[in-house]
Amino acid sequence: MADSYDVIVIGGGPGGYVAAIRAAQLGKKVAVIERDKAGGRCLNYACIPAKTMLYTAELLDQAQNSAELGLAVKGASLDWKALGARRAKVSETLSGGVEMLWQKNKVTRIEGEGSLDTDGNVVVNSETYAAEAVVLATGSVAMAIPGVEFGDRIVDTWGAWSLPSQPKSIGVVGAGASGAEIASAYIRYGTKVTLIEMLPQILPLEDKDCARVVERTFTKQGIEILTGTPISDVEAGSKSVKAKVGEQSLEFDYLAIAGGRAPDTAALNLEGAGIKTAEDGKIEIDELQRTATPKVYAIGDLVRGPALAHKAMEEGVVAVETIAGAPTHAIDPDLVPGATFCHPQVASVGLTEAQAKEAGREIKVGKFKLGGVGSSVIYDDRDGMVKIIADAEYGEILGAHIVGNRACDMISELVDTVALEGGYQELARIMHPHPTMSEAVLDAARAVDGWATHA
Repeated sequence: MADSYDVIVIGGGPGGYVAAIRAAQLGKKVAVIERDKAGGRCLNYACIPAKTMLYTAELLDQAQNSAELGLAVKGASLDWKALGARRAKVSETLSGGVEMLWQKNKVTRIEGEGSLDTDGNVVVNSETYAAEAVVLATGSVAMAIPGVEFGDRIVDTWGAWSLPSQPKSIGVVGAGASGAEIASAYIRYGTKVTLIEMLPQILPLEDKDCARVVERTFTKQGIEILTGTPISDVEAGSKSVKAKVGEQSLEFDYLAIAGGRAPDTAALNLEGAGIKTAEDGKIEIDELQRTATPKVYAIGDLVRGPALAHKAMEEGVVAVETIAGAPTHAIDPDLVPGATFCHPQVASVGLTEAQAKEAGREIKVGKFKLGGVGSSVIYDDRDGMVKIIADAEYGEILGAHIVGNRACDMISELVDTVALEGGYQELARIMHPHPTMSEAVLDAARAVDGWATHA
């Protein structure tokens, strides 16, 4: 048998690298098993590359459309090769930062693909490493749609962000967070975009009012949106992809499928290690991330809840604090914020209005348009809104939803308020600095009782 460790983490993505660092801080001898680059898919192929590409789309849009703001830029254009180089450099920088943090905290990195043996130890490259505890953090893989396989012209989300040249047209299947981000970037690059969603609305997990705002903006930007529309008869050629979309026959340079992800468990030998999974393939855990096998824990995309990096990070902390016998706080799945970095951004926490009603809750709703606060005029951010769903009797915030250019930063205040058991009444009395977009949160809280100052 090879070396033994107190904690072995399989997977070096956001959840895994944070778990390893926290375990080391708690005095444990730690190893991370990673077959690719430090930081996993998020840093190298998903979250970080996507946001890097979206930021350039934002700058290009501002350069080309800010004349009325007093900024006339002549000849602004997209350099696809330079954009790809910057995307790679950003990921390399952050991946290198993770490696540095592992070294600083004396975490051993073992390169290869890890699996469990029947005793819950870890096998890598035919070597077995003993562990007192194992944290599974291997993330997820892209799923194609039935009858379609990924290839040169049919790409997953990483394929969409790493195309060799800018396409003239792209079809995007799936209008959730990933699909909306791809569509939002490419339309601002100047590519013709068709966004296809089988469900009745884009961003189907978000509140309807917020989704409508985004849909209106996407349409103004030139995105063709086809909701409630199936796609079939997909045929990839050497230069394009043809498909039947609803009743139409469409053709694209590329077809990006952003329809969902599945837990990446194929190599883990879960069954052999006695680990139970649900029908969707996700690993069953308790509130402290423990699996059916006592020494094995699971986090992130492998377990219940949304596949989000920030959720994985906090679950990693909970898992290793439990392993170390340190005080910890189980995550509340209802307090995992959603963040979509399209333009405008969308962020949310808790229940939508429809979900609250379906749950039988008596609710009060406060809505406030961003255009009501002074900073929205300054920052040209007037089309969005803040919406708060509250319990009618006690004022508990059941859900909060924001659309706007800074929504993903603004949502943290509402997550904090709910986590600290504050109601909309308290939020309505907390001073917010002026002039800032955060003032829209203040007036949305006041709007629940009908006294928003700037409505």
